[in-house]
Amino acid sequence: MKRPDYMALAFDEAEAAAVRGEVPIGAVIVQGNQVVARAGNRTRELNDATAHAEILAIREASNRLGQERLTGLDLYVTLEPCTMCAAAISLARLRRLYFGAADDKGGAVVSGVRFYASPTCHHAPDVYAGIGETRAAEMLKSFFKDRREL
Repeated sequence: MKRPDYMALAFDEAEAAAVRGEVPIGAVIVQGNQVVARAGNRTRELNDATAHAEILAIREASNRLGQERLTGLDLYVTLEPCTMCAAAISLARLRRLYFGAADDKGGAVVSGVRFYASPTCHHAPDVYAGIGETRAAEMLKSFFKDRREL
């Protein structure tokens, strides 16, 4: 059986977020070959600064599995997580983090504070950066360009 393209599913969530007027970021959490949770940004819709795709996906996975720790699960997200999301990924004990574009301004994994390299970080997932990087960067550039032209 062919393994699904989980980053493609994250891009589907990012595109749906853009349609809702949200910054186009999507996330998918996988256990084995099964999608456990998927989400796109909903900060504007929910009036909640914490409603990032990663946080929403972690909440959904935790609720679905009935556990706070997501040990052994993997997260696919279209943009490098911010500090808040990097911390949530660490606290959830996700096994692997796959992300698309780096975020020089707000990222906290390979950019900015590099949260997982901090001595106060209790768990660092294995990190795989640059998956779908061009598509993710173009999606974000297009979204913000369209907003400036409104």
